[in-house]
Amino acid sequence: MTFEITIYPSGDHFISRPSETLLESALASGINIPYGCRNGTCGSCKGSVLSGTVDYGDYATGALTEAEKASGKALFCCARPLSDLSLECRTINTDLIPPRIIPARVEAKRLVAPDVMVMFLKLPSNEHLKFKAGQYIEFLLKDGKRRAFSLANAPHIDNMLELHLRLIPGGQFTEYVFNEMPDKAIMRIEAPLGSFYLHEDSDKPIIMVAGGTGFAPIKGIVEYMIHNKIDRKVTLYWGVRARQDLYMADLAESWALEYANIQFIPVLSEDLSEDQWCGRRGLVHEAVLDDFTQSNLNAYEVYCCGAPAMVEVAKTSFIQHGLPEDAFFADVFSFANPAIMQSL
Repeated sequence: MTFEITIYPSGDHFISRPSETLLESALASGINIPYGCRNGTCGSCKGSVLSGTVDYGDYATGALTEAEKASGKALFCCARPLSDLSLECRTINTDLIPPRIIPARVEAKRLVAPDVMVMFLKLPSNEHLKFKAGQYIEFLLKDGKRRAFSLANAPHIDNMLELHLRLIPGGQFTEYVFNEMPDKAIMRIEAPLGSFYLHEDSDKPIIMVAGGTGFAPIKGIVEYMIHNKIDRKVTLYWGVRARQDLYMADLAESWALEYANIQFIPVLSEDLSEDQWCGRRGLVHEAVLDDFTQSNLNAYEVYCCGAPAMVEVAKTSFIQHGLPEDAFFADVFSFANPAIMQSL
């Protein structure tokens, strides 16, 4: 049994089966709609069901509230069709590269903070991964589970992939990486994935907001801009708890020193006495609002990466200060959601 799905306002059509999510069917048909985590946590694929019925699937309640469901919203990465459907959501007119499964060798691991590991994956000599800066990969584990991590390198480095992993206490995969993974381990990955990347059809100045290891995809985008001589103004805010969590502050500071269009503002929320911190304090999205109180955010684009709660409050706050909803681009790190943390 198949169902016909129509997306508005684009008018795109595709066929979906009850065994497939709407996102899977759309992507298989070459229709790109926004998505992030693919597990019902980030909310990037949220859209409206205008007609027809769906099975909503399993999702985090913070990503889709009961009030939103009652108003016709659904998460297309989880929802499956039960009839022909008319949907409303944004489509992406871009040349996203189809993902594929390839082997990768763990070339090196480097501990850069007490709970952050930088991992380098080497692709086979005849393989090169084409991707957009900011996208992510998924590890395909032997038990059938997947683990997603953003690419921290720019696409011109296409045979050595850089990932930033935060240790999750009790997290099966990250504890394995930190404590047990042997040197030169061979992993299977699927890549590239995600719709978080630099939108080059705009010349608006950019506000970048990173929380913790949300710095990873931001790093990839900034290095892509530098490599391609894209000189749009960038104000980068990196929010962490304490100074030790700014694990690549020297790199971000070097960008600001070398390139006039880049400004770097680190923000600590729980600085320690030994940090002797003289910089900005508080929540990272509040630092942005403090600096742009007199500005209408309508003139900006925001690229925001980090935990779901941080991304959600940032989006709500910035839109209230004039940011167009379609100028907010997010990469949500779903492992930070307590509702699913035990499964990681």
